[in-house]
Amino acid sequence: QVQLVESGGGLVQAGGSLRLSCAASGSIASIIRMGWYRQAPGKQRELVATITSGGTTNYSDSLKGRFTISRDNAKNTVSLQANSLKPEDTAVYYCNAWTGVRSYWGQGTQVTVSS
Repeated sequence: QVQLVESGGGLVQAGGSLRLSCAASGSIASIIRMGWYRQAPGKQRELVATITSGGTTNYSDSLKGRFTISRDNAKNTVSLQANSLKPEDTAVYYCNAWTGVRSYWGQGTQVTVSS
């Protein structure tokens, strides 16, 4: 089992920045890849970015350049730096961990970008 706890969401004005963090606990050694996804009201959950245990990153094409994912294997955390935020970035952001067998999700953290 893997437990994920997100933090760092909140309200920010358009053009501002936020840093989201996700702390993993439990069967840490089984995690192959961690990432961030988001879900806006009325929309499907979508990929923001992922990072493997080796540091290989993958980004949504539409978000590349504004969002940066990083991982601290020693602290079992993954972070998402979000810059130049837009109102359309408003969503619940979810941390994800994938073991190759099962996918785990955090409870989500709300990010609201005001215009």
